[in-house]
Amino acid sequence: MSDNGDGEDFEIIEVETEGVDEDGNLVVDDLVALVDEDGNVLATDETIGIETPEGDMVITETVSVAGEDGELEVVEEDVTIIDVEDAE
Repeated sequence: MSDNGDGEDFEIIEVETEGVDEDGNLVVDDLVALVDEDGNVLATDETIGIETPEGDMVITETVSVAGEDGELEVVEEDVTIIDVEDAE
C-alpha cells in the first residue's frame, strides 16, 4: 500500500494474461488497476495486444476512472494497427 499524500492508502495491482485464440492469434491482456484501502477500483489502464500468425498487430489501450457513482468511465481509448505488408 502507498499513501497518496492525503492520508488515504492505495495499491496498484497488475494482472497480465496471454493465450492463443481460436484463430491462432496471440492475445496479451495487461490490466493495471489503482485500488483504494476499501477495495474500490479508482482507475484502470488496460492494454490488449493481438498478433496474428502473419505478424499483423492490433493494440488497444483503454484508460478508465471511477465517476461520482463509483462506476468506471472511459476517459481515453487508443487503437493502433500494424499491418506487416504496409511496414515493408
